Amino acid sequence: MALTKKGEFWYGTTSGDTQAELRSYSVANGYEAVRYASSKCNCGCRTFALQTDEEAGVAIRICTDCGQKHLMGDSADYIEEAAPEAHECVCENEVFELMSGVSVYEGTHDARWYYIACHCVECNLVGVFADWKCEAGDAAAFLAKV
Repeated sequence: MALTKKGEFWYGTTSGDTQAELRSYSVANGYEAVRYASSKCNCGCRTFALQTDEEAGVAIRICTDCGQKHLMGDSADYIEEAAPEAHECVCENEVFELMSGVSVYEGTHDARWYYIACHCVECNLVGVFADWKCEAGDAAAFLAKV
């Protein structure tokens, strides 16, 4: 399915739809995401609850199968000063497939801006639920921890 707009929100069914919305959002933000990674728990599950604190630069995903909490990207470096809050879809569901994207500094592989896109497993809404400036170094190493 391609992205479909219903009212003010976008809906899709594939990771490609989520990535397309993330890219569109990042272009509008002025820092185009060029590297992407989908979240997957060590247990194999791909659905999560999400908590973030954009001011502190912290994201936590909680696996819906095993309950494991995972600090995403470089969040461990900033968790002490964070007050993460849970995300909820417009349909009130709190379970998502997650895709992360980063923009990089020109001429480097260093992360510049971090985006977290969510795909609601209940209503198929896709959207960027959190983003912030990120100085995490190598984008590939950063995305390996989402």
